[in-house]
This record gives sequence, C-alpha cells and structure tokens, in this order.
Amino acid sequence: MVSKLFRYLSISRDAESFRDIHAAVESDIEFKGSRLWILIFAIVLASVGLNTNSTAVIIGAMLISPLMGPINGIGYSIATYDFPMLRRSLKHLSFAVAASLVTSTLYFAISPVSSAYSELLARTSPTIYDVLIALFGGLAGTMSLTTRLKGNVVPGVAIATALMPPLCTAGYGLATGQFGFFFGAFYLFTINAVFIGFSTVFFSQFMKFPIRSDIAETQKTRINRWITAVMLVTLVPSIYFGYLLVKKERFMENAGRFVQSVQVFRGEYLLRNDIDADRRRITLIYAGRSLTDESKGVLRRRAGEFGLGDATLSFEQGISFADITGDLSEKEKVQARLRKLSLTLQENGKIRDSLQRRAYTGKSLLMELRAIFPSVTACLFAEPYRFSVEDAETPRRLAYVVVSATGGLAPDEREKAMAWLRARLRNDTLRVVFEQGNELLIDKGEKNR
Repeated sequence: MVSKLFRYLSISRDAESFRDIHAAVESDIEFKGSRLWILIFAIVLASVGLNTNSTAVIIGAMLISPLMGPINGIGYSIATYDFPMLRRSLKHLSFAVAASLVTSTLYFAISPVSSAYSELLARTSPTIYDVLIALFGGLAGTMSLTTRLKGNVVPGVAIATALMPPLCTAGYGLATGQFGFFFGAFYLFTINAVFIGFSTVFFSQFMKFPIRSDIAETQKTRINRWITAVMLVTLVPSIYFGYLLVKKERFMENAGRFVQSVQVFRGEYLLRNDIDADRRRITLIYAGRSLTDESKGVLRRRAGEFGLGDATLSFEQGISFADITGDLSEKEKVQARLRKLSLTLQENGKIRDSLQRRAYTGKSLLMELRAIFPSVTACLFAEPYRFSVEDAETPRRLAYVVVSATGGLAPDEREKAMAWLRARLRNDTLRVVFEQGNELLIDKGEKNR
C-alpha cells in the first residue's frame, strides 16, 4: 500500500533529462533583444494597471513578465555549484531590476494620475504570508521547469508570486518621493526573489541534479551558511510585519463590535465613527449634547471590555443643541421635542408590529385547532367594530372566529372548540361561527350575547 502511494507521488517519470533542464535554465537567464523589450512592455503594462487600479491589467503584465528566468538560474546554479552561471544570473537579474525601476519611475513621473489605489498599496506591506506564497509558488515553478507536464503551471506561478507589481510600486515610490513605498515594495520583491530561488535550490538538490564543478566540502558548508543567513535576514522582518497585520485585523474586528454597541448612548446618537488601526485610535462623533467626562469614562471602560483598553478614544460633537439660538429653556424644549418624537416613532413601530402579529392570529388558531380536531381545514379571525343606532359615536369592538371543517364538527366537538377558543383568546365579545356545508352555525353561548 505504501509503495503504491509512493509510486503515485513520484515525479521521476515526468522529469526531463538533466541536459535539457540545464539548457532551459540557461536560455531563460539572459536579458537582451526581444526579452528585454518584453520586460519593458510588461513593466509599463503593470504600471498602468497599478495607476488605474485594474487587477486584470496587472495580471496580464505578470503573465508576460520574464523575470522568473534569472531567479531560477540563481537557485539552479547554487544547487549545482555552477559558479559561472551564478555570476551571469546575478548580473542579468540586477540589470532587469534596474531596467524595471527606471521604466516604472519614468512612467509614474510623467503620469497625470498620482493617487495610490488599493492595488498599489497592497504591495507596500509584505508579511510572512508573502514568504509562503513565494516558497510554494517557486516550488511549483521549478517543478514545471524540470518536468514535461508543464500545462498552465508557469502562468499560475507568475500570477501567484507577483514579481512585477512590487518593482512598479517601488518605481512609484521613487517618482513621488515616498520612500516608505519604495522600501516596502522592494522588500516584497526581495522576499519573492529569495524564496523562489531557495525553492529552486531545494528542488534541484531533491532531484539530485549533477554538480557541475569540483568543490570541497568546506566550500559547500560555507555556501549553505550564506544561504541560511540570507533567508533569515529576509524572513525575520516579514514575521514581524505578519504579527502587525494580525494585530491590526484583530483591532479592526474588536473596534467594529465596540462601535456597534454604542450606536445609541444615554439618548445620544452616534453620527459617524473613524477607526485608525495603525494609531489604535477610535473617533466617535455624537449628536445631541456634549458628552460629560463621566460619560466618556463609561465609554472608555466599555471599550476595555472589547479588548481595546490601550486604544485612544477621541470624542467630537456633531449636531449640538448649543448651536440653537435663544435662551437655555428654548434649547431644552427643542431637545425634549426631539426625544419625544423619537419615543413616538418607537411606540408607533411597536404598534405596527403588534397589528401585524394580530392579523396572523387566524393562522395560529388554525394550527392549534388542527392538533385537537384534524378535520378543521380553515380558520378566520377578525375584530370588526359594531355600530348601533342607539350610540353610533361609540362603536363596540367584537371578535369573530369562523371555523371550517371537512364534514363539519359534531355538537360535542363544537362545544369543546368554543370552550377552547374562549380560554385561548380571553375575549368576552367572542362570536364563533362553524361552517357546516352551506349552513352557518353561530355560537349562542351566554358569553357571546
């Protein structure tokens, strides 16, 4: 069973020959002629996509970008200790990065649109998750490079690892003088390049690619130490940024729940709120009278209940009754009217809900009667007004229930149903009508006269 599983997982039968793999890696390293122009076109395309916040255009630029070539060359040459190829790969990658930065900087310098949209801002704060994307994307890319079953893996890796947009964002930072953007985006590119290269090293050694130079064990140890050091230097900041990201998301979630709980506070209404996760600051803007120090203290304590004890709460006045001209008594009258109007609206809402529930009383009675008398098929409940000649100004409200049953109800069943309805509705004006074919039988009990 285990051996069969290993046969399914084996990739050796799909692998290209070592000579073909070496030739493919070597051919993708150099940037000159058409490959250089494709890189420039891809950079301009990605810059336009970031400038207009178009995800589709950015994906198109990533698909045609040839930047993966020299990065794979670096990883492959380290794994096979091919130092001439390593030097060529580093030279061409440096040239490609420089060309990308120059192109994107020139584009953003002359572009009339200078706003930083979400697609651009997303490339300025790399985290540990970007490391995982680069690592596993690089593994998939190296596998596609070294096997015959390439399919759509290479385009998928180009999209997932996103080498092109960070360089364009770095160019935007240079063009606009926002060096925080530049360093954040260039760090994201470094993460992608380093861990794609590392995945190539790992996979090449796993596949036991032949070593292409004579090298002592001490040199191998020194190279492995350098690889580890570069990975750690690249990895550690991303872990810290990932921690900040998780902390920021948790703050946003807790702050949202807190704001929802204080929409109405001591008769004052929250008009607007602003949550700044970077500064851990929440601004609350209330309508009505200014909040007292005691009220602000209550709100701060409530924020602590949502895990926001270290957050800064800022209070602002939206609509203030102090802005109304006139003496204080007039202002208080206006406030009292507004609160009375609010209470009236609430009461009207409750009455409306009660009437809607009352209109469905017949449905409830039908369900409950059928549990006692399965032959009951319909039930009507109504509360009309009865006007009389003697006193037309004060009509009397009555309650009627009309019960229909298949084949009708026997006299003892009708008596039982009437007794149950009186107990259920507790209404002294209740009239009960039973439909018996084409005949109506009206309850003439003493309570219904």
